[in-house]
Amino acid sequence: SLTVLQALEDGLKRADADPSVKAVMICGENGKFSAGADIRGFSSPKRHGVPLGPIISLIERSEKPVVAAIEGIALGGGLEVALGCHYRIAHVKARMGLPEVTIGLLPGAEGTQRLPRLIGVPAALDIITTGRHIPATEALKLGLIDEVVEENTVEAAIHFANKV
Repeated sequence: SLTVLQALEDGLKRADADPSVKAVMICGENGKFSAGADIRGFSSPKRHGVPLGPIISLIERSEKPVVAAIEGIALGGGLEVALGCHYRIAHVKARMGLPEVTIGLLPGAEGTQRLPRLIGVPAALDIITTGRHIPATEALKLGLIDEVVEENTVEAAIHFANKV
């Protein structure tokens, strides 16, 4: 939602400007990282606010480490947000993917560029063109995430952020 995008932008800018902040952790709510954009908003004639792509670039450019704590699902724009983070920690039951292709849309926030850079072209093409959801264990093998945890993902991501 536009509210979430604005909160991400505001929070990142505040964290970057605050010298007492050493790292940033991005998580979802209620056990889900992000299911991506609400496609009903695509048909809206007036979309105000910051688009997702520049916010992901803001995450990527942060001089402070940004860690994604992926619980539940990271799909579409949600996975693209995670791809912009410097590190990704996922719960063992998490699933990731770019399913928008199944309804005729291409990932629109540079996921088609970031994913191949991270995991290589063959694996990225499979994920991008099929829209399949991959489990955390496969994502770890591909290099999409840095660590899989069975415990509290948010606490694990904070611990990871403190290490880096």
